[in-house]
Amino acid sequence: MATSKLAEYRRKRHADRTPEPVPEGDATPRGDDDTFVIQEHHARRLHWDVRLERGGVLVSWAVPKGLPPEPGTLRLAVHTEDHPLEYATFEGEIPEGEYGAGRMTIWDRGRYDTLKWTDREVAIVLHGERVRGKYVFFRAGEDWQVIRSDPPQDENWVSLPEVLEPMLATAGTLPPVAEDDEWAYEFKWDGVRALARVEGGRATLFSRKGNDITATYPELRGIGEQLGLTQAWLDGEIVALREGRPSFKALQTRMHAGEQRARQLARHQPVTYLVFDLLHLDGRPCLSVPYAQRRSLLEGLDLGGPHWQLSPSFAGEGAAVVEAAAEQRLEGVIAKRLDSPYSPGRRSPDWLKITDLHTLDAVIGGWRPGEGRRANTFGSLMLGLPEDGGLRYIGQVGTGFTEDMLRTLLAKLRRLERRTSPFTTEVPRDRARGARWVSPKLVGEVVFKDWTPDGRLRAPAWRGLRPDLDPEELDRG
Repeated sequence: MATSKLAEYRRKRHADRTPEPVPEGDATPRGDDDTFVIQEHHARRLHWDVRLERGGVLVSWAVPKGLPPEPGTLRLAVHTEDHPLEYATFEGEIPEGEYGAGRMTIWDRGRYDTLKWTDREVAIVLHGERVRGKYVFFRAGEDWQVIRSDPPQDENWVSLPEVLEPMLATAGTLPPVAEDDEWAYEFKWDGVRALARVEGGRATLFSRKGNDITATYPELRGIGEQLGLTQAWLDGEIVALREGRPSFKALQTRMHAGEQRARQLARHQPVTYLVFDLLHLDGRPCLSVPYAQRRSLLEGLDLGGPHWQLSPSFAGEGAAVVEAAAEQRLEGVIAKRLDSPYSPGRRSPDWLKITDLHTLDAVIGGWRPGEGRRANTFGSLMLGLPEDGGLRYIGQVGTGFTEDMLRTLLAKLRRLERRTSPFTTEVPRDRARGARWVSPKLVGEVVFKDWTPDGRLRAPAWRGLRPDLDPEELDRG
């Protein structure tokens, strides 16, 4: 009987508790079986409900990542209960405790042509406002899948890259006043670099080394839901804000947390993702697009959430931005040429780091035992930079450590101990005496005032370990 088509739908819903339509009576054909609706459903997990008018009901599939925009990409499609035709116009908030609780909005609607309809395969051509093309829903074992079987709507469509590397800046000074209008200026944030690949409402975060760090910062996953079916690669910096300013020391706790601990910290010590560049957008590579245009496209995404926002960018007025950074006690400024492309994996003079204090990533090659209140730990770390055939000694750092850093670092250092010095240049005798040597595997960040004439760090202070960096990829100084 026709009424049985909606029996499962009614069983799962309480008409007096949900704003969804729960009609009584038979499900009877009313049209030509040629209309469809796609609803974006922010339930426990974001998905898109594809509903096709057929025999008086809306035959429905829940597609977790949305319909694929290009051929050859298979996506899961969960066949759900038939819905009443009235559901085609439904938008609203399904209350907590009800089946499918969450916000429902109409993402697209239109007409469709039926090419094939069996119990195991449904082939259609959609003619919507946002999606147009041929799709096939088919059984694969117990599950259903969906695939696009014709070319994308945009003949110039380029698939979203699986991996991308970040562009890097070079140390520099403020551009001349006469060239000021050729540059944009952004604050240099005291955090860790992260690229975000967004597809099908899911965001995957990658470190500078290309490691998947999504589980380390679970509070940032919502950026994928906000972008919905927009495909994009984003570039930005993850920071831990304390009293309105980034704190690299506070970020250290998050960087080293395991997945379970990360979920706890996300609630009590959340981070913020400051987005400053756009590398790919909906089938369009943006790497060769000038910075000014990439920035305009990025701003058009209207990004903003509880734990992510756009990093401010100021065209011209470099001196004022540098002054503002100093007043706010920020690390410095990044100057970017307005006409510059994005060069993945390259350190380019099109991006300039402008800071009063220098920052440096260095390799730990040893440590000296502590005295006084540090008698049970270390007093200083001995640092070096890679050079051809070895490690060049550049000095030692003994300030900037918290008690937690001292304990954590000492445990790591003891596991790397070795009998001989890893440095290939001479270490001053008074520094080498009593030193404990380690294999040069750990990278840390320091700030310092300048270089001494003999190539040593002047007044360095420790910032923290950089697990996102390998010794081999450091600048050679």
